[in-house]
Amino acid sequence: MTVTAPGPVVIFSASIGAGHDGAARELARRLAERGIPSVRHDFLDMLPAGLGATLRDAYARQLRTMPASWGWLLDAMAGPRLGAGAGGLSAGLAATRMLAAIGTDAVAVVSTYPLASQVLGRLRRSGRLAVPVAAVMTDPSVHPLCVAGGVDVHLAPGRATAEQIHAMDAPALAVSPIVDPAFRPVHDRAERDAVRRRLGLPADERLAVVIAGSWGVGDVEQTATDIARTGAALPVVVCGRNETLRGRLHRSGSAIALGWVDEMPSLLRAADVAVHNAGGLSSVEALASGIPVISYRCLPGHGAANAAVLAAARLSPWPGTPGELAAAVQSALSGAAAAVQQEVFAASGADPDAADVIGLPDRVPAHPAPARRTLFTRAASYF
Repeated sequence: MTVTAPGPVVIFSASIGAGHDGAARELARRLAERGIPSVRHDFLDMLPAGLGATLRDAYARQLRTMPASWGWLLDAMAGPRLGAGAGGLSAGLAATRMLAAIGTDAVAVVSTYPLASQVLGRLRRSGRLAVPVAAVMTDPSVHPLCVAGGVDVHLAPGRATAEQIHAMDAPALAVSPIVDPAFRPVHDRAERDAVRRRLGLPADERLAVVIAGSWGVGDVEQTATDIARTGAALPVVVCGRNETLRGRLHRSGSAIALGWVDEMPSLLRAADVAVHNAGGLSSVEALASGIPVISYRCLPGHGAANAAVLAAARLSPWPGTPGELAAAVQSALSGAAAAVQQEVFAASGADPDAADVIGLPDRVPAHPAPARRTLFTRAASYF
């Protein structure tokens, strides 16, 4: 049933990587299907002039040159003092602009980026923001900075993620994967062959798509080498915007090196297995495409944390050595691993749709409720 909303849902994401924007874009599409308007904003634009771009560039440079330091920083930020400091600093820099962007007619606010969630939670607790706030988790693992006091509900990609949030004494709800429906299994061999011809990929090779985010960071070259040495699959590396990486892989001849890919749904339908190092939205897109997923040489911090959660949920094995990788690739290509992963992944489809939770017609409370107990009206019925 189409719901006519009196005002828009305001969505804040961040152009750091592609996962936050991807979740925001798909959520906006689903809301539009339900007749609910939405407005999207980049949290980085809410920061003082130039600071957002500086933050994005510093993060990319850190992952490319000193990835281990990112893990150390996340560990430090898990402490209450630094985490609270980051939330407070973000609020001081962005709160006024965010309130202006929300305006006076919004019916709900959604964040897909942790720092935006922290600001919105503080605004909600202080009473400066009277409409419900939902924080969308884009990773299966939950860093404490992602959980914001004052947020009405944290929408989690799976029960295991929701349980992590509950353990932090915060409201959470498991929702079905927020992934574009273009990511779907291939219909048959004829479709797969047609996609490969269009993308210029070998027709008869087993293909392992290597995904390293929009920036192509991590031990990507070694991952491609390790896959090639298994002899079981040809690595097809999505280098994103990292043209330096693409050039090195092309010269090495060990892999098919692609740059920025606009046809990721088609590429995944053409593949036999996906190997990732971060475990965010890209791993969900691969699972939705019906191909087995493997975590390998994961980025420090969120990459390793996500891999641990995915492995425990039987959604993605996490081999630690080239020999273990070879065994995981063979298992994936045999179909055994894919069957288990798809069974587990299919179960998550029974969880409510995030757009339905946000778009409930009676979702707006008459006044802000106490921070830890505020939920979208009726959302608790899904627990």
